[in-house]
Amino acid sequence: MSAIRIDGIRFYPDEIRDLAVAWIALGIAFGVFILVSTGRSVFPDITGAILTPLFARVFLVSMLTVGVGFLLHELAHKVVAVRFGQVASFKADYQMLALCIGAAFAGFLFAAPGAVYHRGWITQRQSGLVSVAGPLTNVALVAVFLPLLVFDGFVGQVGQLGVLINAFLATFNMLPFGPLDGKSVMSWSKPVFGATFVGSALVAIGAILVVGFPSF
Repeated sequence: MSAIRIDGIRFYPDEIRDLAVAWIALGIAFGVFILVSTGRSVFPDITGAILTPLFARVFLVSMLTVGVGFLLHELAHKVVAVRFGQVASFKADYQMLALCIGAAFAGFLFAAPGAVYHRGWITQRQSGLVSVAGPLTNVALVAVFLPLLVFDGFVGQVGQLGVLINAFLATFNMLPFGPLDGKSVMSWSKPVFGATFVGSALVAIGAILVVGFPSF
């Protein structure tokens, strides 16, 4: 399989595989975590031979919300990096993905699926813009999922979790620590960091207080 070009952006075979694996793994992990944390079983009986219909539903909701939020966050980093002349590619961390799923069965939420790695000469401003692109994409996704709240059932659940998880992803990734986006953004521009972090945090608080977590 050769690389695929979309609007001038090259996606490599290994990268496409890693994105797909990370997307599915996150869907499984969040689906398991939601059921385990609410005291319900992922499997219908002790044999665990067949997944419950409830898990299938939660898994699909997770894929459409957590998975999409993660994918577009990472792709935003890649697109902006490539526009600045970088060679950029997403690489999954398979050990962390396995740990993520294992932690979910233990009732813990932990997600470090991988990251976009880019190389080439880049200014501090450009590096900051590459970093802030991910959280801003999650904030934009909050607006995309928000209209779905008017619906009941499956669509409403997608809307609720989509708003909540993307608000959380934006805020968490803007923390100015370690490998998180916020550290690079703050190094480039404290005003941009402050505006983005505070704005994301306010959206997250609003999502928690007004939207809440969906009931499955």
